[in-house]
Amino acid sequence: MISGHVLGLGCDLCEVWRLRGVWERQGDRFLEFTYTEGERAYCLQMRDPAPFLAARFAAKEAVAKAFGTGIGAELGWRSIEVLHGSRGEPLVRLDAKGEALLVARGATGVMITLSHTDTMAMAVAALVKG
Repeated sequence: MISGHVLGLGCDLCEVWRLRGVWERQGDRFLEFTYTEGERAYCLQMRDPAPFLAARFAAKEAVAKAFGTGIGAELGWRSIEVLHGSRGEPLVRLDAKGEALLVARGATGVMITLSHTDTMAMAVAALVKG
């Protein structure tokens, strides 16, 4: 488990219907642009993938806010991947850009929590050092 001093905090909410609408309009292009292969495989196996996709969308936004960058040149959508630990807990894996930004911020890890209903998804992320 990651623990330590909090260096950055981010939170995001995502309405499932909005995400579903973008997905319906843009299809695979949206999924491939926003989610890693592993995230797509996990979410698309669910009976209704939209709440799971929305939770990961919120997670990516929350992590980017914790970094203080938002999604953009320094940190892309697929720079942040939400995985599951051995107990099913959500974990974040960063790509090389994300890892470089983590070091630049003086952090050693990212903690995250997710939640969703049929209509809303939320995530909170913290950059930690310790």
